[in-house]
Amino acid sequence: MELRHLQHFVAVAEDQHFTRAAERLMVSQSGLSASIRALERELQTPLFVRTTRRVTLTEAGRALLGEAERILAQVRSAHEAVAAVQGVLRGTLALGTEQCIAGVDVAGLLAAFRRRHPDVEIRLRQAGSGALAEEVDAGRLDLAFAVRTQPDSDQLRSVPLTSEPMTVLCHPTHRLATAGAAVTPEELGGEVFVDFHPDWGPRRITDAAFTAAGVQRTVALEVNEVHSLLDLLDENLGVAVVPHHFRYKRESLTALPLKGTGEALYETVALLPPPQATSPAARALMTLLEA
Repeated sequence: MELRHLQHFVAVAEDQHFTRAAERLMVSQSGLSASIRALERELQTPLFVRTTRRVTLTEAGRALLGEAERILAQVRSAHEAVAAVQGVLRGTLALGTEQCIAGVDVAGLLAAFRRRHPDVEIRLRQAGSGALAEEVDAGRLDLAFAVRTQPDSDQLRSVPLTSEPMTVLCHPTHRLATAGAAVTPEELGGEVFVDFHPDWGPRRITDAAFTAAGVQRTVALEVNEVHSLLDLLDENLGVAVVPHHFRYKRESLTALPLKGTGEALYETVALLPPPQATSPAARALMTLLEA
């Protein structure tokens, strides 16, 4: 099995189109097709279902994709490790982050990294913590700053950054604000909630806390951006359970402690592959972060 066959396979899987993948790889479409056929012959199974409009992965193709991505990531790390030994850090730093993550100034960190390692290309992806964990696990990201949503595994480890309690935010005229006391999930059961998409770390923590308390809640207003959530609260359209540091983003809102949720902590971590698979660029970024 040749590396170029895996590279071609991953490109077609990502683009779901032979012509677009060939253009991106700067190879002929006939050459790309021949490469995929050679891989299918070696594995003795079709990897794609081909139509006139697009191609989709077969079950065997889906099984191969994750492994192929990890292999290519390890090969890239090997090249970068050799360059690092020679005294120059080159290659790519593929970083993921959830929005408004606590414990790290992502922009400032990347600026410092660029000043120190100008030959490294930085790629940044913003997404929910669940998706970021999958991207690091698959080798598509070198590391990610996210909320802890799962235990460490053979393919994914976490470095703790910070933790904080969850807090209830509401309009100052809301009945909860006028009471001014800590609230429990039971006391919030009948409220209309503003919250993030289910893949976001704060949403996952809140969902788990309310499920553990046996309280059903209604997320009527679902957003994918922090300031949109705060705007909706500012109009008294609902309440939100958010990480404690969100309270400082909008002083006009009232923040109330959340009690009765056990260990419902917002814990931010750096997600990385195992040490032997961590790229030199990711190690260099973590060194800056820990300095």
